[in-house]
Amino acid sequence: MIKAIITDIEGTITRISFVKEILFPYAKKQLPDFIRQNQTQKEVAIQINETKRIMQNEKADLEIDLDLEAVIAQLLQWIEDDQKITPLKQLQGLVWFEGYSKGDFTGHIYNDAMEFLNQVSNDYELYVYSSGSVKAQQLLFQYSDFGDIRPLFKDYFDTLVGGKKEVQSYNNIIKQINIAAEQVLFLSDILQELDAAKSAGLQTCQLLRDGQATSDEHVVINDFTEFDIEDFK
Repeated sequence: MIKAIITDIEGTITRISFVKEILFPYAKKQLPDFIRQNQTQKEVAIQINETKRIMQNEKADLEIDLDLEAVIAQLLQWIEDDQKITPLKQLQGLVWFEGYSKGDFTGHIYNDAMEFLNQVSNDYELYVYSSGSVKAQQLLFQYSDFGDIRPLFKDYFDTLVGGKKEVQSYNNIIKQINIAAEQVLFLSDILQELDAAKSAGLQTCQLLRDGQATSDEHVVINDFTEFDIEDFK
């Protein structure tokens, strides 16, 4: 019997274009000045230092400039390359907070996904696992098109537990929520993530909103109007 549901965000309960066409461009535009103006704040300084550490490790055999402008250039390059690197995600979350709080945008949630989340929240523990930082996840839900929906979720996970295509990441989540893997359902649009979750013993369901590659290994639905919990008992 399913006891918990873990959902991905982008492409699963929110449209991919919201992230790629609104959030990412906003962060790319605002990030340089945000870092320059807030570099001494503890939360920002931690991520700047972590970026420097990664830069140094990646180019250990080279003498590289690690001043603030070099850090900013590296972060912008990671955005350009769509890299899911933790300090970038943490800083993006801080920038997006300003955007949400100013009303520059609201967090998109599919109508069918909102109905689904409302329906299952009474019977199952709901969790989120996304490559975006926990801060970014909570912002999207706090400032969603449907208002603040954070109370629906019990907890949130990001790349601090590991990459979403790595089996160990799902083992780490299972250990934290303390529910047997076979009693947990993972929702995502990405086949490699679902494969990793299934290898960790979780049950899986793929959303095919944008014509992604699929497999017979997973239950497949086009949207949540097709979801049936009986498929996972």
